[in-house]
Amino acid sequence: MSYSPSLLPFDLDLETKPVLKKLATARSALAELKGAAGLVPNEGILINTLSLQEAKDSSAIENIVTTHDDLYRSDAFANQFASLAAKEVYNYARALREGFANVRATGLITNNDILSMQATLEENQAGFRKLPGTALKNDQSGEIVFTPPQSHDDIVRLMTNLERFINEDGLTDLDPLTKMALIHHQFETIHPFYDGNGRTGRILNILYLVKEGLLGTPVLYLSRYINQNKADYYRLLQAVRTHGAWEEWIIYMLNGVEQTAIQTTALVDRIKILMQQYKNRMRDELPRIYSQDLLNNIFSHPYSKIIFVERDLKVSRITATRYLDELTRIGLMKKLKLGRENYYMNKSLVDLLANAHGTSSVATGAKAAP
Repeated sequence: MSYSPSLLPFDLDLETKPVLKKLATARSALAELKGAAGLVPNEGILINTLSLQEAKDSSAIENIVTTHDDLYRSDAFANQFASLAAKEVYNYARALREGFANVRATGLITNNDILSMQATLEENQAGFRKLPGTALKNDQSGEIVFTPPQSHDDIVRLMTNLERFINEDGLTDLDPLTKMALIHHQFETIHPFYDGNGRTGRILNILYLVKEGLLGTPVLYLSRYINQNKADYYRLLQAVRTHGAWEEWIIYMLNGVEQTAIQTTALVDRIKILMQQYKNRMRDELPRIYSQDLLNNIFSHPYSKIIFVERDLKVSRITATRYLDELTRIGLMKKLKLGRENYYMNKSLVDLLANAHGTSSVATGAKAAP
């Protein structure tokens, strides 16, 4: 039998004393992250690098696993990807960036936005589920754990209600972080799509924080926390449905916001320090080629290519090659040959990002290019 959630807002006392206590620390950590991210000179650097981290971790929850190297040596502009998994991760990052652009432009998150993000993720226009038969099963036992609403009309009705709850602040006086936890649970319970529900729902988390002004840019990669606590995530999702265990679910999500905000603030601070170190060395040792645009380029693309510098700085191929070769000569970049292509790796940045995830940044199969 399918489960149909109640319409939002719920007539429940959700902000208990433990929830309110956790809200205070989560909000403080998020405010610190927003401030730190706002001091980075070019927001595209964080959006490009950290959205890719979020995409990688969110995809890993769905067993779409790729390496940092496969990600960095893929070229989304040219539609060239090192692996199918890398392509799926880039689709996620693109859906996140497109959703962010829409929220920034309109101040809203509509069902059309949600449909568009899922279409980008899955590269199809299937839309909300129209046919019955969707059920969530235990990966190991194959046992059905949860059957979401089956009727297309019910899905549309519930999603219309969710859209209203997301955008009409007057419906409830709940804290936006509490609302985020409710919105995520409601979306995953409706399970409106044939595929891509988890990833779309996790994009929705970040965009809602941006919509509410709690983040200036989508740089909180909450999926890392969910991935590290995946068993609790699925257990608590279901515990709300079966036992109304809202307090435990909300605190789980607030813990995720707090922990990842602290981790991401530390990472952003380290990126800023590293950028300043690179800036100083470029000014001292390469004053003829130094520019803020070049610095931004090699921090936006941890594995840069000549074409990236050509495109971003609007210079000739000869000039772009000279820039990257000079940066390599003084040790700020490392030239690698991967397959048929040359890449210029910002190894310090790659190591920083990889260490933040506890993974190795060694480029498998890569060798130094002549």
